[in-house]
Amino acid sequence: MQEIKALRAQRGLALARLFVLPPALCLVAVSGAVAQESAGDQEPTPPRAEVIPHELEAHGHMRIDNYYWLNQRENPEVIAYLEAENEYTEAMMAHTEALQEKLFQEIKGRIKETDLSVPYREGDYFYYSRWEEGKDYPIYARKRGSLDAAEEIMLDVNELAEGHGFTSVRSPQVSSDGSLIAFAHDTVGRRFYNIRFKDLETGELLEDEISQVTANVAWANDNRTVFYARQDPVTLRRYQIYRHVLGTDPANDELVYEESDVEFSCGVWKTKNERYVIIGSFQTLSNEYRYLDADDPGGEFTLFLPRERDHEYEIDHFGDHFYILTNDEAQNFRLMRTPVDRTGKDHWEEVISHRDDVLLMDLEIFRDFMVLTERKDGLRQLRVRPWSGEGEHYLDFGEPAYVAYVSANPEIDTKVLRYGYMSMTTPRSIYDYDMETREKTLLKRDEVLGDFDPDDYVAERLHAPARDGVQVPVSIVYRKGLNKHGSNPLLLYGYGSYGASIDPTFNSARLSLLDRGFVFAIAHVRGGEELGRRWYEDGKLLKKKNTFTDFIDVAEFLIAEGYTNPDLLFAQGGSAGGLLMGAVANMRPDLFEGIVARVPWVDVVTTMLDESIPLTTSEYDEWGDPNEEEYYHYMLSYSPYDNVTAQDYPNLLVTTGLHDSQVQYFEPAKWVAKLRALKTDDNLLILKTDMESGHGGASGRYKSWRETAFQYAFLLDLAGTTE
Repeated sequence: MQEIKALRAQRGLALARLFVLPPALCLVAVSGAVAQESAGDQEPTPPRAEVIPHELEAHGHMRIDNYYWLNQRENPEVIAYLEAENEYTEAMMAHTEALQEKLFQEIKGRIKETDLSVPYREGDYFYYSRWEEGKDYPIYARKRGSLDAAEEIMLDVNELAEGHGFTSVRSPQVSSDGSLIAFAHDTVGRRFYNIRFKDLETGELLEDEISQVTANVAWANDNRTVFYARQDPVTLRRYQIYRHVLGTDPANDELVYEESDVEFSCGVWKTKNERYVIIGSFQTLSNEYRYLDADDPGGEFTLFLPRERDHEYEIDHFGDHFYILTNDEAQNFRLMRTPVDRTGKDHWEEVISHRDDVLLMDLEIFRDFMVLTERKDGLRQLRVRPWSGEGEHYLDFGEPAYVAYVSANPEIDTKVLRYGYMSMTTPRSIYDYDMETREKTLLKRDEVLGDFDPDDYVAERLHAPARDGVQVPVSIVYRKGLNKHGSNPLLLYGYGSYGASIDPTFNSARLSLLDRGFVFAIAHVRGGEELGRRWYEDGKLLKKKNTFTDFIDVAEFLIAEGYTNPDLLFAQGGSAGGLLMGAVANMRPDLFEGIVARVPWVDVVTTMLDESIPLTTSEYDEWGDPNEEEYYHYMLSYSPYDNVTAQDYPNLLVTTGLHDSQVQYFEPAKWVAKLRALKTDDNLLILKTDMESGHGGASGRYKSWRETAFQYAFLLDLAGTTE
């Protein structure tokens, strides 16, 4: 069931429609930051975007957007403005260059640069990925029959990346007989991929190339047929599933399914036991599935159950039954099953019942066991249940804040569960767990080079009272010996949208903050699913402001408890978490010394009013439909861009990518331009645009580490704790 979760996680925010102004009107007042820097000690002047009023009307309400023209990606004046902002950012951060380099070397120095993943067995092979020192990208490899066998390199992404500033290789999928691999390759960052095929016996790339599609691909069992998803070239909505037979012209590929409802996207994958190919259609509040015998790839897909509003479910197959994880009469989901030839609800029978205090998240199927992923009190739990029902038990992890997850388990006929575990003080660890004897075997723990000792750090799980009385979970980590006297710098992270839960994971780069006295905390605000489905429902639509006030209340709680003070409190969030950053910056600018907003979605109303973009309409059930006056005014009341005002703001670092396909670069660019025009303080405001990347930032690991070092330098410099 991980496939549907992964596909839904890719769901992007709306793409604002390009409004083309005559080029002559697109003037940019650029200050020439680099030139001024060389003129002596004079501080560089920040760029100023030209004010070109553009009227936006809805429900009789007129809004003026002075920077609407910045959405013209191909306009040289827009590029010049972004480059001027980058020059200004570089000039304003020049005094931290030595610190940035030191941080980069620290981050890199903790990582074992030549390393490999724990191999997992599938069929006749052990599969793994490995890294080599000095190289940015992984190498995918395998060994036949034994780990002592000769290595077969399937894909070296470093070779595919040659000559490209950005490279993303996704979905490497080996055919059932192990002779071929399909993979998706993107060199821009806007998530348009070319699907290629490689003969693993000869090492040759096949002539077949499916261009400008999604990374979603699934093999049928004949080892010649693949199914893949195509997106709308403008909106990026995944709306078509095609069938391709190797050796034929992709231009003649057969369309097997088209999703006509603009609120839905679709994807394709295969059940774990490789019995069925599944096409899934999904939207915020509803799912629908079709299935096809994977041994009959030329056949017709069969509808599992017609879609119903407010019915979310996922399916997998085992034996004579489909298993259904469903919220039908179960807000936190329950598990049902039905015979493969009778999939209507009338034939469903309950396997795992609903519980008010436990969110049922996922199911992993084995021959003699099922493993359920659940969330209780904000933490993941792994529940092992024999099909017989006897000997059911939970794994014990023994830490107050952690994340546990089902890892690679492609084989059904085994009693061994492969799972991963980490906490804010424990690096990622991979275990094999014998579900019969209950014996755990640690296979690998990520090695942190240098003098790292987990006993030097303390993790806590706190609960902060929100203004309406609910208790908001907070995960926190710091170096042992911390004095809670209010003088510690603290970085507070949050997200709070789409039901995405932010787990307390380990990050070796974060040690560069902790070792300099920083406290790091995660506010598990409403809008995520940390405390079950209701926690999500209470942070969306007309309750969205709970996300923002929860974050503010957590910040005030940490101050009251002596962890920090407003002069040393920092906040960070990205994408929809960047919306959170923009909202709290408007609502309580006095509470934070600095904010890092990564690829922030900040122009909520303008984006959500563009009905020509299906990704907008597909998210009406997350944010609301602004064509309805109640939602329009509510969204307008918190949209960060619309609520920038003449007041003091914290120091701000804003990042974006020119090719971002989820939050377009012009949203943070417009936000910064408006902040420059209206804010009344002299605090730092810098915009850093990666001209080669998309939503996820740099693709190479070394450049990504430098991005982290830059952000840490921004925080440490403001906190005055560079050493």
